[in-house]
Amino acid sequence: MTRIAKGTFIVSMQPLPFDNAEDEAKLGRMSIDKQSSGDLVATTRGQMLSAMTDVKGSAGYVAIEQVSGTLAGKQGSFVLQHSGTMKRGASSLAVTVVPDSGTGELAGIEGEFRIEMVDGAHSYEFAYRLPGD
Repeated sequence: MTRIAKGTFIVSMQPLPFDNAEDEAKLGRMSIDKQSSGDLVATTRGQMLSAMTDVKGSAGYVAIEQVSGTLAGKQGSFVLQHSGTMKRGASSLAVTVVPDSGTGELAGIEGEFRIEMVDGAHSYEFAYRLPGD
């Protein structure tokens, strides 16, 4: 059975050095720190790699973040993997739980994490499954 968790989060991102990048390359690296509330009360820590292009609205990014906290009353952690692209303003984003990354009461978790941003505020909808559901 797939469960749905909803809530909001605040995010703080800080630039980090991108080792071995050529000066003209439009590559970036950022730290990601989040505080989630709602059905998922958690802290996340991660890093993002990005690539910009000379075409306005075209870019790509990948990220990994460790999520630690409580999901619907169950304590533990898991890892989210992001893969996002923009092609001339049309965006695509997939955020999924890394298989077998769950710990504690979240061991065996699977799922897809959807992020929305409206008027500068971030919200999420997390469709997830736990063993025994």
